[in-house]
Amino acid sequence: MPGKSRLLFCLGLLAAGAPAWAQNAPDALTLGGKGYYEAAGVNVLAFSNWYDGLFADSKISGIEIIQQGLRNATNGDVRLSATPGQWDPIGAMVTRKVDRAAGVIETRLRYADYDWAYTIRAQQQGDGVVVSILLDRPVPDALVGKAGFNLEFLPSAYFHHAFMADGVAGSFPLHPVGAMVRTDQRNAASGRSEGPGAEPLPMAGGHDFVLAPEDPARRVRITGDAPIMLYDGRNQAQNGWFVLRSLLPAGKSGAVLTWTIRPQTSPGWLRRPVIAHSQLGYAPAASKLATVELDANDKRRLPLRLLRIGADGAPTTVRSEQPREWGDYLRYHYLQMDFSDVKQPGLYQLEYGDVRTAPFRIADDVYADAWHATNDVYFPVAMDHVSVNEAYRVWHGDSHRDDARQAPVNHEHIDLYRQGPTTDTPFQPGQPIPGLNVGGWFDAGDFDIRTQSQYQVVRSLAAARERFGLDRDTVSVDETRRHVEIHVPDGMPDVVQQVAHGTLQLLAQFDAVGHAIHGIVEPDVAQYTHLGDAVNKTDGLPYDPALKPGEIRDGRSGTPDDRWAFTSKVSALNYGSIAALAAAGRVLKGQDDALSAKALATAQRVWQEEQSHAPDLFSHGNTTGGPLDWEKFAAAVELLKTTRAKAYADAVMELWPKVAKAFSPNAQTAVAALPYMPAAYRRAMIPAVRQWKEESDRIARANPFGVPITTGGWAGSSTVMAYALVADALHGAFPEIVGRDAVWRGVAFITGHHPGSDISFVSGVGTVSKEVAYGNNRADFSYIAGGVVPGVLIIKPDFPENHEDWPFFWGENEYVVPEGAAWIELVNAADRLRAKE
Repeated sequence: MPGKSRLLFCLGLLAAGAPAWAQNAPDALTLGGKGYYEAAGVNVLAFSNWYDGLFADSKISGIEIIQQGLRNATNGDVRLSATPGQWDPIGAMVTRKVDRAAGVIETRLRYADYDWAYTIRAQQQGDGVVVSILLDRPVPDALVGKAGFNLEFLPSAYFHHAFMADGVAGSFPLHPVGAMVRTDQRNAASGRSEGPGAEPLPMAGGHDFVLAPEDPARRVRITGDAPIMLYDGRNQAQNGWFVLRSLLPAGKSGAVLTWTIRPQTSPGWLRRPVIAHSQLGYAPAASKLATVELDANDKRRLPLRLLRIGADGAPTTVRSEQPREWGDYLRYHYLQMDFSDVKQPGLYQLEYGDVRTAPFRIADDVYADAWHATNDVYFPVAMDHVSVNEAYRVWHGDSHRDDARQAPVNHEHIDLYRQGPTTDTPFQPGQPIPGLNVGGWFDAGDFDIRTQSQYQVVRSLAAARERFGLDRDTVSVDETRRHVEIHVPDGMPDVVQQVAHGTLQLLAQFDAVGHAIHGIVEPDVAQYTHLGDAVNKTDGLPYDPALKPGEIRDGRSGTPDDRWAFTSKVSALNYGSIAALAAAGRVLKGQDDALSAKALATAQRVWQEEQSHAPDLFSHGNTTGGPLDWEKFAAAVELLKTTRAKAYADAVMELWPKVAKAFSPNAQTAVAALPYMPAAYRRAMIPAVRQWKEESDRIARANPFGVPITTGGWAGSSTVMAYALVADALHGAFPEIVGRDAVWRGVAFITGHHPGSDISFVSGVGTVSKEVAYGNNRADFSYIAGGVVPGVLIIKPDFPENHEDWPFFWGENEYVVPEGAAWIELVNAADRLRAKE
């Protein structure tokens, strides 16, 4: 950097204090106003977060440590296993009390199945936190030797690091290679459905552990008044962590166990600035905002420079200015520079102090191909019931040819599916249901077919095809041979073929049982947790109970590995499927006329059937459709667009007052009906549009990124894309009310202009993008090009997180097919806006 900037940067370091490696004296931890313990470079959280109910264990609760900007420890809690898995029981939070004056956080928890409660007390003590387990009554007999206090450490944070146990050195393994002991009972988290149980033996033990003694950025010292054991949870499951654990003693009450946790503080440490920006780049006409994210203690204010990079690599300063103060958001301070007036095409970088971004483009065609990876790779890889090949690579074989068996009644599945008291089909529990082994996509990083996702994707891709005329052809799909070749054109637009593939699954459900089903999912944990080629999850042969396990005869199998179909009738799912089939009828016409006609005929028939009876309102988890009025409104709009029949227009008008109360999630659908509705319908929408605009303006002011940032257990890329797509729809229909900037903000957020980092959340899109994600290849620490991850998870109260070093955080890193379709829509909408300028 130029001499003046380098001098300012060095002076800033001196003003902030010497770097961590030059300091020895640790800082004392204090209990701050946000309810966690703080010192330079360290935070210790005590139950600031709790699980949201999707799964028992999502690695976001208990005692947690954030050290030099990385959350490297979590789940400090009483657990019933040395290496608990995703579905192992966990105590439910009863109360949490914070006493700032005393420096104490007390959390009361309870295992209801054992009628047993306990308190975890955390208290600051110098540079550490003393954690005590308090019992009103002793550990129940059933839990003696099982209940213990665990603290889990992120494996990727400790790869290539050492530890000491009572002064004896060891090293953390890159791959789990620890010793195991055979047990009578198999751990449900083990990923095995057969054979004996096995549990890991401790790697080391002692009363005094030091993790990463050689590295102050990861050094943590833990001492206990009882023996502490170190386990490698990855011996049971690839998403396991390193676990420190002490068993609770039998027959004692009061303070039965005490640990002192001392994460290495770093006086003078400052988090390195992040320059949030779009890794994809910008169209000349798009709004362009660079946001510098600073440590709250970083008082330096340096120039932010926009550099244009020449063919010889030489940078030319296009702009250098003191970025304006935006203020504080979450735990960071933000500065901003608007460079929307820079329109010259070229290659650019941003620079703040010694931080320089990867190169990005300003170009007219910057959005034109940003959807290709999702179209060319992600969606083909997600296709179920076919084999998928990409050049030398086989992504997966012809999967799940044995779909599916009727799910048992009154059964709640591990993944948000539930079967009601009847099957609502002609099939008995456990009986194979013929005809479901066609079409559809793997819903997410796992392999189930979630019907709500299927119809969302069909509608989204159909809208993209109709609005933007997408005719890209790089994938061959042969449904007869059940085979797909990536990067091999076959003469049909890829988006049309994807619409057809989803339509085949939706129609198969109606053909098989007469209505839409919740979905098709693995019956047990061992199959559910399968990582690798989907074709190996089942034997591909329908189950025959007359045969012995492993026996095969006449194309049938005695192995009960077929997936289950959850079939309780739900009107919301029927209406959602109607909407998708009606849209598919339009898009498939002229490409596959027979499938087009069947899709529309089925949609119309099922609509009529639904009007003839009271709605079926069975509901569970997120697998039984959206609110009934929303789904019915979508069905009416899509049928209206396809048929232009007055009956559907009347239904739209009748339903409008109900969906207007929740305008944002229904706005795109409402706008899609405008060309087919009377003027009164448009007039009725205007108040809702104006209210949305007011809310949008408020959102734009609420954080530096100008989009809604969610704070639940699943991060918010989908929410941001939905917000931007609504803005695009409303701008197109009501340009006098709604502007276009929210569309640019949405694209920029997804591709790097967000808290915590500047990485693009679309794998393979943008210069620096997600390369470690939660796809079905997550155990390889890899990615699927074009997949969109959930993104920034807010660890309460104020820590934005997205791990690029650990793929197994599903709430941050799991690909989901509706988000892939939404990205195709959004980036093409941005390109359309760009073309209008």
